[in-house]
Amino acid sequence: MRGISRLAHELGLSTGTVSRALNDKPGVNGQTRQLVLEAAQRIGYQPNQAARTLASGRTGAIGFMFEVYPEVAVIGDNFYLGVIDGVQSTLASHGLDLLVLPCPGRQPRLAYLDRWVARGLVDGMILSNTDRVDPHIDLLQSAGIPFVTLGRSEASKEFAWVDLDFEHVAKTAVDRLVAGGHRRIAVTVPFGELNHGYVFLEAYREALKKHGIAFDPDLVFRTGLGVEDGYLIADELLGGPDPATAILLIYETAAVGIYRRLAERGLRPGADLAVIGLRDEAVIRYMTPSLTCFELSLFETGATLAEAILAQLAPRAKDDGLRLKQVKMAMHIRPGESDPPLEAARNKGPRRRQRSSALATTTGASG
Repeated sequence: MRGISRLAHELGLSTGTVSRALNDKPGVNGQTRQLVLEAAQRIGYQPNQAARTLASGRTGAIGFMFEVYPEVAVIGDNFYLGVIDGVQSTLASHGLDLLVLPCPGRQPRLAYLDRWVARGLVDGMILSNTDRVDPHIDLLQSAGIPFVTLGRSEASKEFAWVDLDFEHVAKTAVDRLVAGGHRRIAVTVPFGELNHGYVFLEAYREALKKHGIAFDPDLVFRTGLGVEDGYLIADELLGGPDPATAILLIYETAAVGIYRRLAERGLRPGADLAVIGLRDEAVIRYMTPSLTCFELSLFETGATLAEAILAQLAPRAKDDGLRLKQVKMAMHIRPGESDPPLEAARNKGPRRRQRSSALATTTGASG
């Protein structure tokens, strides 16, 4: 004898009463419900999920789809692990499970998502890496599945999203650099159509405009997630007749490559190029000089995503309109030593002469 029948037999209750108690249905008093739950825990009872899904139309699971790339594994970025911790902890407190759906970076994302939607294995979906115009959002809206995105998009219909406050980051960083005397401020944005790149670039342009600084497209560099991206743009940053004196990075890992290339040229971060990264991450935490960047609670980001899904799953009256959550997560600057005032950097006479020598040497070698 197994499952509900065993519980009913041991407790002297009907199988219907035990089933209603286990599934939190009405018609069972609190004392009986507690008795059934304690007995179920004691014998290690696990409900037949397939049967529960058929009966309730719910799977008790939420999917979290994100892309995985080899370069992310190499640099040890824990962004998604931190976010997933917050999502899972919050869902678990409501009796829901998290189904992690890592999509290989070279696999078509839309087809991958479509397969999971067609299988009907989740009650809701968390989607990351949103594009400016994103067909994945259209797919989820057409399927009628509750969802929230980690990132905004230019979708025609309203949807729930949680995103980083890129506007605050760009404004704070540019204000800080301009206050330090910098006016040739470069910026990096991601390759492709990722929407956060557009948001970040527009916020950067607005911040420059506020200080009367003209936008220069030559100071915009597209990069990926790898350390090598910073290494490859370092020479462009410092070249030309009017080189950048500072750079704002959308991917903080690029700072590792920039630091390395500057060292190879006999230059020093901060003294020869001010650098501000986006997010405080383990891979950059022990760099010298310390990198100015922004702190973000990954756990709270994940918890907020989970709450946005839970709000859509909660029962409500027909005339009670659903207010979709749209949240920008707070990010606070963590000052480092990588972006001193420009005058302080210029006063380092030996370094400035060394930089001029290094530039001359590089130019001569390329000619």
